[in-house]
Parts: sequence; C-alpha cells; structure tokens
Amino acid sequence: MVMGASGSKLEKALGDQFPEGERYFGLENFGNTCYCNSVLQALYFCIPFREQLLEYYANNKTPGDVEENLLTCLADLFMQDAHEFLNFLLNELVDILEKESSAAKDSPQSSSPEKAPNGPVQPLANGVKKEPPVTLVHKNFQGILTNETRCLRCETVTARDETFLDLSVDIEQNSSITSCLKNFCSTETLNAEDKFFCDKCCSLQEAQKRMKIKKAPHILVIHLKRFKYIEQLGRYKKLSYRVVFPMELKLSNTSDDVDTEYSLFAVVVHVGSGPNHGHYVSLVKSHNHWLFFDDENVEMVEEQTLQTFFGSSHEYSGNTDHGYILFYEGLGGKS
Repeated sequence: MVMGASGSKLEKALGDQFPEGERYFGLENFGNTCYCNSVLQALYFCIPFREQLLEYYANNKTPGDVEENLLTCLADLFMQDAHEFLNFLLNELVDILEKESSAAKDSPQSSSPEKAPNGPVQPLANGVKKEPPVTLVHKNFQGILTNETRCLRCETVTARDETFLDLSVDIEQNSSITSCLKNFCSTETLNAEDKFFCDKCCSLQEAQKRMKIKKAPHILVIHLKRFKYIEQLGRYKKLSYRVVFPMELKLSNTSDDVDTEYSLFAVVVHVGSGPNHGHYVSLVKSHNHWLFFDDENVEMVEEQTLQTFFGSSHEYSGNTDHGYILFYEGLGGKS
C-alpha cells in the first residue's frame, strides 16, 4: 500500500479538514490488478462493514487461519472483472466466516455449560442441521428478492424468495438508476415458448412474472450491465450508455411499499472502450469529501466530478470512463 506524495498532497488540499485518525492509501498495481484495487477501496470505505470486520478479527484472533484464508483467496483469483471479483470476495468471506463460526460451536470449550452464556448447548433434534450463521457480509449486503408468477388462467400466484448481495441491472441509453430499477421490477408476460408450468392447472400456461424487493439491504450494491454479448459480432461489447446515478436514492419497489433511502458512497469505474481491455478506478466518499483512487494515486475531487462518469449520450464518444458498480448505504448508517 502506498501513501507517499499523493497522501501529502491530499493532506495539503484538506488542510484542517483532514479527518483525525483517518488514513488514505493507494494500492500498488501488481500487473493488471486494478480491478481488485478499485473494489477493495470501495469496501474499505464501507464503514459499518470495515468496523465489523476489524471487530470480528480482534475478537477471533487466529493469525494462521487468517493468512491461510487470504492466501487461498489470492490463489483462486483468476478473474479480471471488478464485479466478478466483488462477488468472489464477498462469497469467500461468507465461507470463511461460516466455517469459523461452525468450528467455534463444535469445539469442546464452546459446548461446555460453564462457557455458554445462555446455558448448555442443546443437541440438534433428530439430527436436523441448524441454519447457517448470519455473517457480517449478510448483515451489511444481503437483501431478499421475491419472484412472483401469476397464472393468467387460474390467477394463482406463486412466490419464491431468493437472497442477493448485489443487483445486476440492464441499462438503456439516456436513463437513470431509478428507471433501471423500475425495469428490473417490471411485469413480464410469459407466453409462447416461455409459458409457465402451473401446478394448479397441471399444464403450461401464460403467466405474468415480476420481481419485488422483499427486504432491502443496508448496503445496496448495483452492478450496471455494461458488457453485452452481440450475436452478430460473436463477442461482448461495452455499452457506453449515459446512466445517471444520484447522490441520494429512494428504493420504492419493495414488497411493503415503504421507501428506503440511500446515499451514494462509492463508485467503481471502468475505463476503456471494450470488455477485454481497460482499467478500473474508484471514487469514494469519506468524511464528506470525495476521493479518486487510481491504483497508488489518491486525490481529492469535487462532487460534480462524478457526473463525468455517467456515460456517453451518444455512441463513439471520446469518453470511455463509465460508472460500473455503485455502492449505496442506507441513511440509517454513516458513510
């Protein structure tokens, strides 16, 4: 990690406003690792996640295990896309935390009556496994989607819940995150070859399908699907569409019809004209200042600078710097 000259420039720029106790580090690029750097900066400035992670390891110090976990993560790391890396990182953290929680519960110390804070541990009835523990990843990033399908013949509604750590949304030219989320939750008609098998009718039927957000996460991560496969070209193409992302976001497509308000605190930006080449940088809000991280370089920018990363209002524009992953925090917390 590098602070160096960029850190001094930042301290000079902020002057007396430089946050006491805060440190800003650039991250060295070890040969095409900018996608890692941009995501790690965004996660580091996700304050509740950072604090809970540090607290967890302060209370569960097993240095050998931590090193092995990190080495395992790096050894398995072969993707070069920021969104894939984010998913990999969060899911790997979930696996590590669940294994450590399970190991702690299975240890003789944790099961002894005098050590258990709420009395002795009860054996599992009929060998039924307990639900996996809720980790700090779940607490911060996990939401619940409800997939509703209504048969147009018998009107029966089938609902299925699924969890998510981020939302991947399709994008359109000259649109906004709000409209992208509305399209994500819009009603779709299933007919012709896409008919739905209705259990009540015992046959394929036309149906209407829609997605609703049943439980909004504390940290809402939105992935803009900027890379689309074009059959005529036989390859993926980057969509440079202009998609406006607001500083404050109201999530209204929820099952309970209660608006959830969010504030933007980080943006991962893809720089480049295509999916197979390019660069990643990140913009992060810390103590009411926006910072621009480009590997080891760190500098302060004005909030209006974020508008330059909305995208291009027409194809073949010279601007190739586009918002790719957005991080919003519920206004109940601090960013």
